[in-house]
Amino acid sequence: MTDVRPAVAGDSAPEAEVLDTLFHSDQGGHEQVVLCQDRPTGLRAVIAVHSTALGPALGGTRFHAYPDSPRPESAALADALRLARGMTYKNALAGLEHGGGKAVIIGDPEKIKTEELLLAYGRCVDALGGRYVTACDVGTYVQDMDVVARTCRWTTGRSPENGGAGDSSVLTAYGVFQAMLASAEHRWGSPELTGRTVGVAGVGKVGHLLVDQLVEAGARVLIHDVNAEAVRRVLAAHPSVVAVDTADELIGAQELDIYAPCALGGVLNDHTVPLLRAAVVCGAANNQLDHPGVEKDLADRGVLYAPDYVVNSGGVIQVADELHGFDFARAKTKAADIRLTTREIFQRAEADGVPPAVAADRIAEQRIAQARGVDRPFA
Repeated sequence: MTDVRPAVAGDSAPEAEVLDTLFHSDQGGHEQVVLCQDRPTGLRAVIAVHSTALGPALGGTRFHAYPDSPRPESAALADALRLARGMTYKNALAGLEHGGGKAVIIGDPEKIKTEELLLAYGRCVDALGGRYVTACDVGTYVQDMDVVARTCRWTTGRSPENGGAGDSSVLTAYGVFQAMLASAEHRWGSPELTGRTVGVAGVGKVGHLLVDQLVEAGARVLIHDVNAEAVRRVLAAHPSVVAVDTADELIGAQELDIYAPCALGGVLNDHTVPLLRAAVVCGAANNQLDHPGVEKDLADRGVLYAPDYVVNSGGVIQVADELHGFDFARAKTKAADIRLTTREIFQRAEADGVPPAVAADRIAEQRIAQARGVDRPFA
């Protein structure tokens, strides 16, 4: 029997710190946090619902062991809280009728992921009665969501054979490209990318699709990836693309106009920002700013930063459309609005005299505040 219970405080400092975040800090304010356990399958999971002001919370399921943490459970809880809050802002600016949520299954997916565990996890999500809608994230894939959906109707990111949209990378990359057009227009007065040099850091699922669009648009493309096979695939498809040896070489390329982080988060930090030569940063990676204050550092250097959670929202737009019977054309039309939203953020930033990341948060918070008090049934 799956045990679903509210999160409780422990006596240790890590749990106390998490609860302080949950109840007292500006990063908290979550409506509900649930711990799920199913001992026969080994399931241990955290589900964090940050907000349902705009509708059912929507966000992916991360499957991760947190091997570098002395207390993986506390690390998972803190991660879920942070990611759920981010999804509230992402969904708000994507124009979705969804709040933000996130789930973390604790453990190494290569070692403990089984069909029985995923079914047990589905029962946990289903017990929330539609307050939280799940999808893929790090460590979970379309085939996993197909299994979860067998015990939970509130599952997106499924395969087309099971009524889903499949891989969300297509519209994620499309949305990044739309945001890049808006960024170019704001910086140089024209959305034209012909002749611009774009550095793409990470050419995996999303990055290589973005390269396809950039080459078609006439941009000169530089790439870097630690995965040599991913680099070879892009170079085989596009002989005009140039690969560089290191991440620092890419971000510091003198000719760079646009830097597009499409791999790990935290890439804009105290080391990389001084190296950056691009006038625009616009990429698919989550949580690109390593710490608060980096957005100001970028603005002080004259770098136009397109907030990552706006830029990469094409994926969540795609999975949200599944709840209405997936229609690719309809979802793509919605993802095209990322260009308009990015433009609005830049205009708001100039009007308020703040960095675009701050302006994006203000627009999202305004939409959420306007929605509070509206009755939005989940079932």
